[in-house]
Amino acid sequence: MATGNMKDIKRRIKSVSSTRQITKAMELVASSKLRKAKQRSEAGRPYFEAQYELLSEIASVKKDFSTIFTEPREIKNRLFIVIAGDRGLAGGFNSNILKAAAAAHKEDANKPKIIAIGRKAVDYFDKHGYELVGKYPYFAEKAKTADCMDIAQLAVDLFAVGEVDEVVLFYTAFVSPLVQTPESAKLLPIANIGTGTGEDLGLINYDPSPEAVFDRVVPKFLMSMISCAAVESFASEQGARRTAMENATDNADEMIANLSLVYNRARQEKITNEITEIVSGANALG
Repeated sequence: MATGNMKDIKRRIKSVSSTRQITKAMELVASSKLRKAKQRSEAGRPYFEAQYELLSEIASVKKDFSTIFTEPREIKNRLFIVIAGDRGLAGGFNSNILKAAAAAHKEDANKPKIIAIGRKAVDYFDKHGYELVGKYPYFAEKAKTADCMDIAQLAVDLFAVGEVDEVVLFYTAFVSPLVQTPESAKLLPIANIGTGTGEDLGLINYDPSPEAVFDRVVPKFLMSMISCAAVESFASEQGARRTAMENATDNADEMIANLSLVYNRARQEKITNEITEIVSGANALG
């Protein structure tokens, strides 16, 4: 094998080694962020559960309980809140949730309005001609309560004035570091929140009415749902990225091993040829 080819192989080994350092570093960073995201997810769940229990308790006070947020409607226009990532290199994480959101309205007469969370969601829905009523890139990693409340209030306001008849949240559920599943949850109208008996137990008085109190709690309930989903999606993104970078690192190791084997064989062949030439020259002189 020519010396030039050996130099090319050595240059490629160096290039793959540099790439491996990057993928390994990204794997370690994703692992660190994943641990923190899981802790945030676990810490946020009790608040969501408390909000849900409160709504159920209020709705159970009256047998014929009904508000604007619980009454079913004919669905003409929908609002999708879609949570994707801000960066790539995470396997199918972004494409899976975006495809799920697109497939969910393929039979609708009108495209849904979109609240896009994450740069990849903003870019996708902008590019495909959707009406974006809210754009929140670089949101999930450091999602704040006030920001989640802004999104929830926007969704509530659009639903209350009749601009949309249904609000659906799309996010990626964290099952394990190796498994992340695209999920959807209908936020409005709220269904199966409680079944009242109609018995007034006299334990709690709601002023001015159970319905009014319920309506005041709804934005906070949506806020807790969005917050939990954002943290869950961020954990899923880090799990997907860690797996993708781990696979890339393993592939780089395998490629370096194969290239090193080819290089060593070429080097050995070169040495053997040089020895053969020396021996042949000596024999000719003798």
